[in-house]
Amino acid sequence: MRVGLVSPYPWDVPGGVVAHVRDLAETLIDFGHDVSVIAPVDDEDAPLPEWVTRAGRSVPVPFNGSVSRLVFGPMSLARVRRWLHDGDFDVLHLHSPETLSLSLLALMNARGPIVATFHAANPRSRVLAMLQSPLQVHIEKIVGRIAVSPAARKTIVEHLGADAVVIPNGVHVSRFRGAEPLDDWPGAGGALGFVGRIDEPRKGLDVLLDAMPQLWRTHPQLRLLVAGPGELDRVLDPRVTVLGQVDEQRKASVYRSVDVFVAPNTGGESFGIILLESMAAGTPIVASDLDAFRRVLESGDGDAPAGAVATVGDPESLAHAIAGLLASPARRDRLRAAGRSLVARYDWSVVGREVLRVYETAISVSSGRVVEEPEPLEPAAVGLPDR
Repeated sequence: MRVGLVSPYPWDVPGGVVAHVRDLAETLIDFGHDVSVIAPVDDEDAPLPEWVTRAGRSVPVPFNGSVSRLVFGPMSLARVRRWLHDGDFDVLHLHSPETLSLSLLALMNARGPIVATFHAANPRSRVLAMLQSPLQVHIEKIVGRIAVSPAARKTIVEHLGADAVVIPNGVHVSRFRGAEPLDDWPGAGGALGFVGRIDEPRKGLDVLLDAMPQLWRTHPQLRLLVAGPGELDRVLDPRVTVLGQVDEQRKASVYRSVDVFVAPNTGGESFGIILLESMAAGTPIVASDLDAFRRVLESGDGDAPAGAVATVGDPESLAHAIAGLLASPARRDRLRAAGRSLVARYDWSVVGREVLRVYETAISVSSGRVVEEPEPLEPAAVGLPDR
């Protein structure tokens, strides 16, 4: 099968959607399919896999409590149409077409077997509200809809009046399970881990840092290992180590280097890929009591969740939950076992086949292959802003 994947966000900027597209592409290639990805790329010198096509540079735009890097414009339009023409795809798979970016541009300029994955859970999405009118004719071209979580599916149903199959984010379990810890970690005093953009408030690093003094009163040698892009504007205790942005291999080592992984996120999450990565690495979890996180932690076969939870945005509650795990090696072992059992169903070898079934259905109900629309179209042509 010849598959075209569209990422709305820059290939060279870390993010959950980009990681999903990359992992899906690699999985489909491993299955023997022919895959091509088009994505924005901000760094002209960034090395790319041979199956990635540059679509131009992006611009930062606030979106869903974060900052998304989106792309439009004549150059991107021309590159998308050339990619569609040359690709001769059996199926076109768009990611996050509800954002004013590359996936929407591709949707407006293609027809045929089109599948879309919706990653965000945003019940007040202004973009999706706009899509109900000027772009309805284009949205109706999507014949296969995927949501990464029940919350994302609910957003689609409420805004587009259409249903979607829930296929979760995947994780390469073996890559995390086989990773080596970093040198000198976790150490005799114990260690906590955090992975995420460190200057994005909703990722909750400030909540975790505010919880650390309470933990240090009873665990004075406890260290915190932080991985992720961004800058912090506060002075850090020497027991906090910030690695900055890390590649996938080093990220896997971070999970393997700590006694407890902490996900103190405060909102805006539709799934919990960091929880799956931690489970795959065999690291016990303390997470904020977000609906998206609870759905992941409670999706196993047992009666107990595969992680501990703390009140959202509450440093005292977070410290209490962490201290409880640090004090009980037996409970940590139980969570490791539960996590390893649960995460097996999220391995890309399983998730990839579920996506393929959606492709096969989309192809069966469509006539012909993916082709360009006769005339080029940009958002401004249907009354939407081009940024």
